[in-house]
Amino acid sequence: MRIATYLHRGRRRHGLVEGAAVRHLPDGVTPWEAARGGHPTGPAVPLADVRLLAPVQPATLRDFVTFEEHVEGVRRSIDGSGGVPDAWYDAPTFYFTNPYSVIGPDDEVPVPPGSGVLDFELEVAAVIGREGRDLTPEQARDHIVGYTILNDWSARDLQSREMRVNLGPCKGKDTAATLGPYLVTADELEPYRDADGFLRLALTASVNGETVGTDLLSNMSWTFEEMVAYASRGTVVRPGDVLGSGTCGNGGCLAELWGVRAEQSPPPLKPGDTVTLTVEGIGTVSNTVVAGTDPVPLPTARRRTRERP
Repeated sequence: MRIATYLHRGRRRHGLVEGAAVRHLPDGVTPWEAARGGHPTGPAVPLADVRLLAPVQPATLRDFVTFEEHVEGVRRSIDGSGGVPDAWYDAPTFYFTNPYSVIGPDDEVPVPPGSGVLDFELEVAAVIGREGRDLTPEQARDHIVGYTILNDWSARDLQSREMRVNLGPCKGKDTAATLGPYLVTADELEPYRDADGFLRLALTASVNGETVGTDLLSNMSWTFEEMVAYASRGTVVRPGDVLGSGTCGNGGCLAELWGVRAEQSPPPLKPGDTVTLTVEGIGTVSNTVVAGTDPVPLPTARRRTRERP
């Protein structure tokens, strides 16, 4: 099944996508509940007559970094270092990003305040459908209800500066995160699973109609089940939580290409640019960059006396 969240006649609804139409689900049914056997009650509405929203509004959004090729290129671009940190190989590392920044598959993306180096990031995200704690990878498979596309928009200049404090990223990732176009149930993607347990989906990124990156999701170094198991270690994952794969390699973002080419080619995104991401078996999201707001001025840190009572 493909589950959409959308606006129709001023009302926000969830529905099942059937061809070029969507049929709304009963009020109160969440997308992850629908993914486990939802039954639409409304008439078919053409998709052309609705505005697609992010398929889920997550309470938590964990973003992993599971593509070795991406780490190599971006590390060179962001801080000038080569190779991959040894610690990366130990576990599927993630950070928590801003659930309030989630936008839909066709929404505009404002340039983050104070940034002049905006980038996209092509990812796939798993959505949790059942609560779990201290899961094994085998158990975790039954807790993943479906998948969607994630574009983790990144202000690279802000990110580079703030990560020198050894904390972050924070404002470099705080303005927008695209989810969409639908929540595709896990069973639909099972035919793409390879012998090692990875989903072999083709990934494509383009800017203004020109392809800049292609990869396979199966080039991840951990499976989604292993990521969920790690996320649940010592805590809980709950229905609606979203876990991003991290950015794919071979042009899954501009910063990786900048690191490889030692120049900003293609250039950073600017207002008017449209980024289109396509994932086999899931669909396409396409967002256009628009001008953002100027940052509210703040002082730099004060040098204090360190006086004690």
